Amino acid sequence: MQLIPHNYQTAAIQFIESHQEAALFLDMGLGKTAITLTAINDLMFDSFDVRKVLVVAPLRVASNTWPSEIEKWDHLKDLKFAVAVGSVKDRMNALKSKSDIYIINRENLDWLIGKSGLPFNYDMVVLDELSSFKSHQTNRFKALASVRPRIKRIVGLTGTPASNSLMDLWAEFKLLDMGVRLGRYITRYRESYFHPDKMNGQQVYTWKPVIGAKERIFDAISDMTISMESCDFLDMPERIDNIVSVELNDDERKAYDFMKHEMVAEIEGKEIDAVNAASLSNKLLQMANGAVYDDDQQVHEIHKRKLDALEDLIESANGNPVLVAYWYKHDLERIQERFKGRTIKTEKDIKDWNAGRIQVGLIHPASAGHGLNLQAGGSILIWFGLTWSLELYQQTNARLFRQGQKETVIIHHIVCKDTIDEDVMKALERKDQTQSELIKAVKARIE
Repeated sequence: MQLIPHNYQTAAIQFIESHQEAALFLDMGLGKTAITLTAINDLMFDSFDVRKVLVVAPLRVASNTWPSEIEKWDHLKDLKFAVAVGSVKDRMNALKSKSDIYIINRENLDWLIGKSGLPFNYDMVVLDELSSFKSHQTNRFKALASVRPRIKRIVGLTGTPASNSLMDLWAEFKLLDMGVRLGRYITRYRESYFHPDKMNGQQVYTWKPVIGAKERIFDAISDMTISMESCDFLDMPERIDNIVSVELNDDERKAYDFMKHEMVAEIEGKEIDAVNAASLSNKLLQMANGAVYDDDQQVHEIHKRKLDALEDLIESANGNPVLVAYWYKHDLERIQERFKGRTIKTEKDIKDWNAGRIQVGLIHPASAGHGLNLQAGGSILIWFGLTWSLELYQQTNARLFRQGQKETVIIHHIVCKDTIDEDVMKALERKDQTQSELIKAVKARIE
């Protein structure tokens, strides 16, 4: 197939070619893989500036998306690639092959650099989801940082650069420019742009940007960053977001409030402990969904409010397929018990969904976020259980809300009233505002 690039794609290709360090904040559906591969092809065979490329991506994207894009376009026919996923033997065989592009999943990056015994001699690295490197404490970050001086060209791709807060940007850009723009050390970055927010004595739990910090950060990275939103360049479908509220009865409310205030609840005679704030948040989200695990991982159902609301939404779909996002295993079990839904995991599941053979599809945001095209199978997404992660939230929505969708996309959020669900929705809105400001500040203006 012949690629006839849009103006914005040509601009993005040229940006990669003209910048040895590049961050591309490309919205879902803009063709970031084809853009990057075209730039690689040009750098390799036209300007002879690159000879060996490493692509680091989520597992599904590494296994399927990058190989299929290389094989799809006529102008990339000379690119030889190897996919280094699976067993150690499979990975070693791929990495030892004579190829131009080596594609590996992000979980194996630490193994490649520190344990494979192979020389790290890639002169170009592509990080497809740059936001996977937002924490400087992970092994993948430390491994890549250790070899970063050897890399001549590096490209970071993402649609969600600051999915939690502006604090995420430091680690991402430290890998891209080795600390030139946002500082070499996280402590210096914090001191320059943030002040302590939530604290316990001397321990700081969260940091808040100082006045003017966002503008200064955006200005610091603007020369190596290009941003594009799909709504500016693509014919996107109409989207409707809907909140479906459910409410606990007195007994259910009492159990929920007791857990919230005392961090211990007595449900069905079993004691459920929440030993810290993170655990408490997890327990409260479970309770808002309708069930909770005890310390023995036994499930105790508290209410069926969300199940009832889900039944109403499925019925109101009038036979049209619905995609349901769940978070906890007991959510999945309870949904399947009532509705006989089918999880979307395998290639056959994806094919059957897109062919309209699945009425109730069930997906987990952590496994269905990246590289999954489901827009052909339906246009209704229901969030049964919410997530704090803006990245997973946006990526999951983009499985249906993307170019090629023929119908109006309806995204329902089942929210348990006066519970942590409402806090999550507000947090997602706040994070989206911060991220939107970042994208707007470095947005490419394509004439």
